[in-house]
Amino acid sequence: MKKIEAIIRKTKFDSVKEALNAVDIDWFSYSEVRGIGSDRQERIYRGIVYDTSSIERILLSIIVRDINVEKAVEAIRKTAYTGEVGDGRIFIYPAEDAISIRTGKRGDATLYNSDTK
Repeated sequence: MKKIEAIIRKTKFDSVKEALNAVDIDWFSYSEVRGIGSDRQERIYRGIVYDTSSIERILLSIIVRDINVEKAVEAIRKTAYTGEVGDGRIFIYPAEDAISIRTGKRGDATLYNSDTK
């Protein structure tokens, strides 16, 4: 199992969610976050100057089976891409175990109802 954390633009959240659903990743957590990066560019929108570090972000937290890592990462990367500074980052970590609170099951069997996903 792996944990995927992706920091994406808030404006891309709905499309990334749809792209993940299209590759059968239908459960994840998310939260609104802010951060500071080293690349900064000023953008002017409706007469207001914005620094790209102040763009609202969403942090996705997804636990997937090893066989689903690449398709989840590609769905996020392709959908969140704008080509501009500040598109975000994806991080992948090992996940040691998962436990279903309701059933007590352990391991990657807790992640999906089907062994094919």
